[in-house]
Amino acid sequence: MDKISFLAKNGIPFLFVIDFDTKNIFVQNLENLENIYFQIEEYKNYKQEEKSCKKALIKRKFPVSFKKYKKAFFEVQEEIKKGNTYLLNLTFPTKIETDLSLKDIFFCSKAKFKLFFKDQFVCFSPERFIKIEENIIKTYPMKGTIDASLPNAANLILSNEKEMAEHVMVVDLLRNDLGMVARKIRVKRFRYIDKIEAGGKKLLQVSSEIEGKLPKNWRENLGEILLKLLPAGSISGTPKKKSVEIIKRVENYDRGFFTGIFGIFDGKNLDSAVIIRYIEKSHSGLVYKSGGGITIQSSVEDEYKEMIEKVYIPV
Repeated sequence: MDKISFLAKNGIPFLFVIDFDTKNIFVQNLENLENIYFQIEEYKNYKQEEKSCKKALIKRKFPVSFKKYKKAFFEVQEEIKKGNTYLLNLTFPTKIETDLSLKDIFFCSKAKFKLFFKDQFVCFSPERFIKIEENIIKTYPMKGTIDASLPNAANLILSNEKEMAEHVMVVDLLRNDLGMVARKIRVKRFRYIDKIEAGGKKLLQVSSEIEGKLPKNWRENLGEILLKLLPAGSISGTPKKKSVEIIKRVENYDRGFFTGIFGIFDGKNLDSAVIIRYIEKSHSGLVYKSGGGITIQSSVEDEYKEMIEKVYIPV
């Protein structure tokens, strides 16, 4: 993380990619990137136009069995009953079949935040991690999704008690996280709705906006700031430390760069995203990792279905 602080302090633009465990940290000057493509909203490092992909991008999915998911789910529920966690993001890998390469998938997909990383993985994330402009740091937790075609969809998702409870917990967690690195923390917008594309289907996604004020010398401490905020609250749980311990035990697989973060420092400001909607290359083929937040009100059938439904490529 020292390299991040050094480059930021000296106003040198760079890309950073950090895995879930903060064990693998990639930092490179923007002008020296090789076999890496990224897009962070309107900022991107490639000129090639996105491809038009009309055929089914994912031909088959091979998720973990419901039996295996159910076992992990109820282990999480037991931890919730003991008071060890209140919200926990439970994920699993799903093998997929597709005729496309990771690079093809990158150029086919549409998302606010995209990354193709050295033919190792690709992600097309809808979720920003943090954004820093001047001395203001902002984060935008996303919790709560519904099919936009349902009658009165916006009111349904906003009035859903389970979704409300989950969202409030994440907002509270991220308020506390920002409080470790900034002051004057406030929730600027609470539970607003964005429209997103999900494998040919339109979804409504509920987000909030939280901000705080950083000290003027934040650039020279940027690596430390990121380290204090990781892992992202929306893809770990609350309380964070204990939730991460439970995640590692019940998931029993290596998330790797999935649910880590990536972003750019442009010489003055920073923008970044959570690495979700993620496909990686493994020895046995392509693997898509997905999941969702578990609370005491969660239904095992609904959460298993949501995990599989999140295996899609937005086009």
